[in-house]
Amino acid sequence: MEIIKTVAEMSRWVQEQRTKGHTLALVPTMGFFHEGHLSLMRRAGELVDRVIVSLFVNPSQFAAHEDLDAYPRAFARDAALAEAEGVAVLFCPEVDDIYPPGFQTTVAVSELTSKLCGKSRPHHFAGVTTVVAKLFNIVAPQYAVFGEKDFQQLAVIRRMVRDLNMQVSLVGHAIVREKDGLAMSSRNAYLSKAERRQALCLWHALQEAKALVQAGERHSGRVAKRVRDVLLAHGPCQIDYIELVNRDTLERSSTIDHRVLLALAVRIGTTRLIDNACLLHGGDKNV
Repeated sequence: MEIIKTVAEMSRWVQEQRTKGHTLALVPTMGFFHEGHLSLMRRAGELVDRVIVSLFVNPSQFAAHEDLDAYPRAFARDAALAEAEGVAVLFCPEVDDIYPPGFQTTVAVSELTSKLCGKSRPHHFAGVTTVVAKLFNIVAPQYAVFGEKDFQQLAVIRRMVRDLNMQVSLVGHAIVREKDGLAMSSRNAYLSKAERRQALCLWHALQEAKALVQAGERHSGRVAKRVRDVLLAHGPCQIDYIELVNRDTLERSSTIDHRVLLALAVRIGTTRLIDNACLLHGGDKNV
């Protein structure tokens, strides 16, 4: 595996692979890899000849009060894990190379980013779409693989790709969970032992919602109320949102069908966790 640290070197490597006729897939990450990340790498490897994993803790998607400096980092461990998965390149540029002096261009999606996480993190998605657009331009992959835990992020990037006619196929990969059901996330490292136990409230709430829907409940308001009760029953937490939305538009839905996604954002202690599930058959197979 090659470790590439500059945009210029990454662009040269991509051109060399193109001349050899190799197909490319990109897995964008911020590092601190867990099994969820590794599953994305394996999925990418099924699609193409060469897999590129970007490792870049993107400052433009963090607000001033958020956890940029505290975000967990373990470069040597990450590099070893990526190499073991057969990754061809770990692309880890410096901030000044991605955002050089005088940088002033933003790629932003409007309506989708005003919902769910966008309500409490109004500048977050513009940072995501800007850096992902830059990565697509640098790497020019045929495929890019994203996890479905960050479902709104994936929906926003899909909208950007469609709207700007980007020549990349997006692949969503199912949520990877711990044995007890907690969705894998780099931010789980912030949780104390007690908070880690309490964080299972998200999994239990999703399970309860699915049971209600399987029993015939289709009213979103009643499902949301039960989900709130389950979350609060596990201990004190700050609920950012409980939303039942259309998977494509992220608009609220009053009635549950196979296109409706239950999305949760909950703060356990100081750690903000998200999770989601489709509640009818044909949706999320992790729940």
